[in-house]
Amino acid sequence: MGKVFLVAPDAPIEAVEHLKSNRQIQGRGIRLGVLDNSKANADYLLNLIVEGVKKEFQVDSVVIKRKPTSSRPATDEVLDDLAKEADLVVSAMAD
Repeated sequence: MGKVFLVAPDAPIEAVEHLKSNRQIQGRGIRLGVLDNSKANADYLLNLIVEGVKKEFQVDSVVIKRKPTSSRPATDEVLDDLAKEADLVVSAMAD
């Protein structure tokens, strides 16, 4: 099984090394969340990422949420749904 690398673009590099998750994924596959920011080609990029993750890890489910517009943050409801339904979430921008 491969490794998961956490990238937090808003955190200083030295802080990223100390980030830890309290979620345990043992004996089952990943519940993968996807947050599409609705920019052009974001769905294409995110699909490539999902397929890449599926090649390296067992993925039990994929939940995809799409923001109505890229200029606004995701709603609390969308974020809460992702937190409940996913072990980790991938988000990406594209044009």
